[in-house]
Amino acid sequence: MTKVIALAAELRARAGKGTARQTRRDGRVPAVIYGNKQAPLTISLNEREFVRVLHQPGFFTHLFDVTVDGATHRVLPRDVQFHPVTDLPLHVDFLRVSSETRITVNVPVEFVDQEKSPGLKRGGVLNIVRHDVEVTCGADDIPEHLTISCEGFDVGASIHISAVKMPAGVTPTITDRDFTVATIVAPSGLKSEEGAEATA
Repeated sequence: MTKVIALAAELRARAGKGTARQTRRDGRVPAVIYGNKQAPLTISLNEREFVRVLHQPGFFTHLFDVTVDGATHRVLPRDVQFHPVTDLPLHVDFLRVSSETRITVNVPVEFVDQEKSPGLKRGGVLNIVRHDVEVTCGADDIPEHLTISCEGFDVGASIHISAVKMPAGVTPTITDRDFTVATIVAPSGLKSEEGAEATA
């Protein structure tokens, strides 16, 4: 299950560009909470606090408990707009979620058991085709990452999504093909060695 991060927010009286600009001048980031069949809520976040959590790994796969005027909203970040020059956040969209909500998210992949891969032990290189995989899951069941074992894979092998043990309730959004997540490729030295052998 994904971790839940607490975040304090303040209500914004009005939406609109002028109000948003004033909010930013006050050192705050305009944001909106929407979804779950409730009215949108316009809020603002402390810029320094938000930037700190924004740059943590897995920002878009973490749930947030945003507290506004004593009420707490369980949300998932869906979009952040950035300033083209300063790269500071200009606006944030949060989606309200509940235990029944099913969502689509990109989950990062991590590769383990590299020392058990014959191809990597021979000097092969792990070529990551997808650094994350789009999945559908319950809001409370977002995995921190998908763990992929390299055990048994030799040079020239492809690691497909079917080789990945998915957590309960998590399914890839692509279901019509067994797509490649990574390959084990030969280093240039090994390629030239094999080429020389073939010529001989």
